[in-house]
Amino acid sequence: MISKTDLHTGWTLNCNVAGKPDLPKTVPAHVPGCVHLDLLASRLIPDPYVDVNEITNDWIGREDWIYHCRFDASPDADLVQELVFDGLDTVATISLNGEEIGQTFNMHRTYRFDVSDRLKAEGNELVVTFRSAYAYGAEMEAHYGYRPNNYPGPGNLMRKMACNFGWDWGPTLVTAGIWKPVRLERWAKARLAEALVSATLAGGDGLVTVRAKIARAGDAGDCRITASIGGVTHSEIVKAGSDEVSFQVRVPSPQIWWPHHLGAQPLYPLRVELRECESDELLDEYVKQIGFRSVRLDTSADEHGSAFTFVINDVPLFLCGANWIPDDCFPSRVTAERYASRIDEAKAANINLLRVWGGGIFERDEFYEECDRVGMLVWQDFLFACASYPEEEPLRGEVEAEVRDNVARLMPHPSLIVWNGNNENIWGFDEWGWRPIIKEGESWGLGYYLDILPRLCAELDPERPYYPGSPYSGTMEIEPNADAHGCKHIWDVWNDVGYEVYRNYIPRFCSEFGWQAPPNWATLEESVHDAPLTPISNGVFHHQKATQGNDKLIRGLAGHLPEPQTMNDWHFATQLNQARAIRFAVEHMRSHRDICKGAVVWQFNDCWPVTSWAALDSSGRRKPLWYAMQHAFDPRLLTIQPREGGLAAVAVNERTLFWRAKISGKRLRLDGTVLAEFEFWRLLCDRFEAKAFTLPEDIATADDPNNEVIVVDMLDRRAFHYFVEDIDLKLPKPEMRIEVSKRESGYAVAVTAESLLKDLCLMADRLDPDAVVDTMLITLLPGETHVFEVETQAAIGVADIVVGTVLRSANDLVSAG
Repeated sequence: MISKTDLHTGWTLNCNVAGKPDLPKTVPAHVPGCVHLDLLASRLIPDPYVDVNEITNDWIGREDWIYHCRFDASPDADLVQELVFDGLDTVATISLNGEEIGQTFNMHRTYRFDVSDRLKAEGNELVVTFRSAYAYGAEMEAHYGYRPNNYPGPGNLMRKMACNFGWDWGPTLVTAGIWKPVRLERWAKARLAEALVSATLAGGDGLVTVRAKIARAGDAGDCRITASIGGVTHSEIVKAGSDEVSFQVRVPSPQIWWPHHLGAQPLYPLRVELRECESDELLDEYVKQIGFRSVRLDTSADEHGSAFTFVINDVPLFLCGANWIPDDCFPSRVTAERYASRIDEAKAANINLLRVWGGGIFERDEFYEECDRVGMLVWQDFLFACASYPEEEPLRGEVEAEVRDNVARLMPHPSLIVWNGNNENIWGFDEWGWRPIIKEGESWGLGYYLDILPRLCAELDPERPYYPGSPYSGTMEIEPNADAHGCKHIWDVWNDVGYEVYRNYIPRFCSEFGWQAPPNWATLEESVHDAPLTPISNGVFHHQKATQGNDKLIRGLAGHLPEPQTMNDWHFATQLNQARAIRFAVEHMRSHRDICKGAVVWQFNDCWPVTSWAALDSSGRRKPLWYAMQHAFDPRLLTIQPREGGLAAVAVNERTLFWRAKISGKRLRLDGTVLAEFEFWRLLCDRFEAKAFTLPEDIATADDPNNEVIVVDMLDRRAFHYFVEDIDLKLPKPEMRIEVSKRESGYAVAVTAESLLKDLCLMADRLDPDAVVDTMLITLLPGETHVFEVETQAAIGVADIVVGTVLRSANDLVSAG
């Protein structure tokens, strides 16, 4: 049986850097890890996430770095011994016992080196030298020529995490290091060199396809490969002189794997064994958890243009998604537990799809395994983003090797439903002014998206859809960001116009749209120490990476909320506006689910403390946007939308059962006086349907628009409609009664409204940085009560629930007093 020995201890980092005489000669190094983390652990650099410390670390990415360790491993003539690096970041030379054994140029793939003849009985010396990514990038630019890039650095000229070089939400922290596990593998006779495993449904049965390649040592004889799953076993003989086998295993009537909002996620252990026929000795094995489901992407022409609909287990779905970026600038810090926590937060927000964005990384196995377990669908970008990419060597060969590695690694996961060719590169070529810059005959990446990637996916993973880009209309004959075709990104909203413009679009599938806000207050205070904190104080401003980002935050308030005059109000108003913008967009798109089949918010998470589009900040704290998404992505949504010159209450049902209930509503003054009301005994909304109910004219028409609201109820779902924006609404000064009672895990905070309270938020981190509140953005009519459940270990009382700081509402910002 193959043996594997991790080489994660005893590493040192050489710090002999010109111009840095105060650095020690070496420091202890952590593997997996990176240079920044090793220097930080030895207190040789300040934390780059704090204040403006990022800029003091710029020099690190411009230096070469050397990692060194010693290990014992005796040579053995009967064994093949290989050094295996799961991830090296990025341009590296590996030496063993003073002899170079290989070079690497790709952060996103595994490298394997045969060292059988190079080991010593004791004290093997392993050295990994990393070249500066900037220096290598300059060399590659001289080799390929300039290629347009929407962000700094040479990330498009090498296979390295592009956002390392800085993004409009991320710092410039250009890493180097052994960022994934490294080990010594020893084997005899044969090993599994590649296992391509896919699972789908064939009628009522599950069908597992296994394609295996074996590597042989010497004159290894016949081998047997056996796959076992669900009580079914199948074996094939691989004759001496051959190294490939392909077969299928049919599992009768398995339980079906579903996304979490529809059903369960049964997983079946698959075991593939490689044995020598003569001795029956177990030589190697492959073990995975497999789920049975089918997936296809419907892009057929229809009366609206062409569809973009994911069909899971023969069910066309509306997908409620969010974009996922690397959860840390230093990915080796992201543990399996952190993956699980973030994915649980996504699930709790009613998200059923995470799009792993193309400017980051292929996440580690633990991410996809957790998505399999909890029923979180995954859209996986190939790693091309916001830039043009050369298609010549050596980049072309690295891309192919990277794709082969990662498709083979990730294709068994039932959560993974699509491979996407790139992020915004076809759009960039078409509309961002790249055409005149790229010389005639120069490559820019299109050959990857329309030829190499689809060809490799068809060869390796034919059961799973591939799509060339996001956005992309399905053909180069139609502009790439078309409403009526393919998937769309909406970025004029936020960048140029107010969020009310979202209603101008009914995309077939919206794979990016977003609105910014600062992180939660506790996260801001932990990472920025300006005195005082202001939107433009040095630290706060540095943690805003978007061009004119703060200006856009204020411009985005125009017509909705007054411009805030204090830091507290700026923080709350911009967070509230972010939540409202995305809720507005999602409810609009979902109300048109007959045309639009997905809304994927930019973005779910952050990699460091920053003003960004995220719903969950870098400390894992929920911004108000998280609660807005939880509401807007509710499988049963009630919303009020404009329809045919009037208003309609639209029920949207993504559950497996029809939704039938009384629907009733009122038009009220803000003081609670009822002006008109209606009741319809039963509205029926079938599963996977949006059903509109036209509101009666006396409900939909205001007498005094500045002082009225519509409230519609359907069972426990409620929707509001205001005739004017808050800046023109006569919101009263917030009046309420507050009661606090102890709970086992914290406290219940009951708020009873004595005036209308709009979008009431309990900012739990203002009470305790570790506190979590269950709900937010609650609107109460006079006399109504809502109970906030606060999980905290801190002691709190009524006096701690300070209105205007801990307990906020839109009333605070706009009430006449």
